[in-house]
Amino acid sequence: MSAKLKVTQTRSGIGRPETQRKTLKGLGLRGPHSEVVVENTPSFRGMIKKVMHLVHVEETHG
Repeated sequence: MSAKLKVTQTRSGIGRPETQRKTLKGLGLRGPHSEVVVENTPSFRGMIKKVMHLVHVEETHG
C-alpha cells in the first residue's frame, strides 16, 4: 500500500500569480482550510512544491 499525502491549504490564493492559483485548483483545493488526500507521485509532489508556501502537507497511510 502506497503512502498518500494530506494537503491542507493554509493561505489564500488571492493576489498570487495565475499559475499558483491554477495549481491550487488542480490539487482540488478550494480555499483556506480545505483538505485533499492525493497520491504520493512525482507529479503531485511537483505541484505541492510550487505552492508549498500556501499549504501544509502530512503523510498518511491508506
